[in-house]
Amino acid sequence: MAINLQKGQRINLTKENGTTLSQACVGINWGAIEKKGFFGGVSREAVDLDGSCILYDANKNATEIIYFGNLKSKNGAVRHSGDDLTGDVNGNDGLDNEVITVDFSNLDSNVEHVALVLNSYKGQDFGTIPFASIRIYEGTPTNVREVFAKYDIANDASFKGHVAMVMGVFYKRNGEWKFNAIGDPTADRKLQETIETVKQKYL
Repeated sequence: MAINLQKGQRINLTKENGTTLSQACVGINWGAIEKKGFFGGVSREAVDLDGSCILYDANKNATEIIYFGNLKSKNGAVRHSGDDLTGDVNGNDGLDNEVITVDFSNLDSNVEHVALVLNSYKGQDFGTIPFASIRIYEGTPTNVREVFAKYDIANDASFKGHVAMVMGVFYKRNGEWKFNAIGDPTADRKLQETIETVKQKYL
């Protein structure tokens, strides 16, 4: 698993010791937007990014959506740490503002795709948000064991002008889970639009 995936790369979740990764997290980190005042002062504008996880069945139907309004799947296999409404207001503290945890061993058997998406709730341009970044890793919210995909949104020009993106999709093939590191911005404005974009383009 010691690999840093680039956009579009796919991997299976078998680790170097032959075992299969059973739990993965996506951590999202970002800061408040600094604005300079007329008299040299600095104010900070709160930024509300929303990480979400959508479960799809074999027919590409969304069966559950785990997001700030629904923090865990019915069986608890997917959990969301909760809604961060501001971002880091005093500089980068190095911690993820939101974390989504996926336990593959407990997912319902009808789940074939696990999509991870990010939306800017207030429509704030990704390109204006300080140190916005994503990491997808093996471990738990308090124990990062191995990062296998990361996206530097703040310093990637392709995200400028966008307020939604597809981070990646876990998908099941022949009973085994694999991962597609997508990292694409989309033209969507709302989560429901992004859910449909994933269905049409990435499953």
